[in-house]
Amino acid sequence: MLNTSAIGASISSHSKPWFIYLVRNNRNALYTGITTDVERRFSEHQSGGPKAAKALKGKGPLILEFSYPVADRSIASQLEYRIKKLSKTKKEQLINGPELLLEWGLLIL
Repeated sequence: MLNTSAIGASISSHSKPWFIYLVRNNRNALYTGITTDVERRFSEHQSGGPKAAKALKGKGPLILEFSYPVADRSIASQLEYRIKKLSKTKKEQLINGPELLLEWGLLIL
């Protein structure tokens, strides 16, 4: 179960926010990950270098489809786990609109 104690709390300007992100590969599969710097992490995936996710190597071009800030790594990890369990249809819904995050109590307005 997702820990909601810190959800909805504003992201402190003193700490870097964490992000959940989804990347689409050339096979139309969606990869879910977390990071503190989406641009850097996406660049690592695109390069196919040692820091790229094995699941994405050799499957470019890659498209960053979705990213969303959360308060801390714990919440990001819990959300990553939850998104990875979703069907592809639900992941596509998440990309197309934040309603699923609203249902989970995660939408930051």
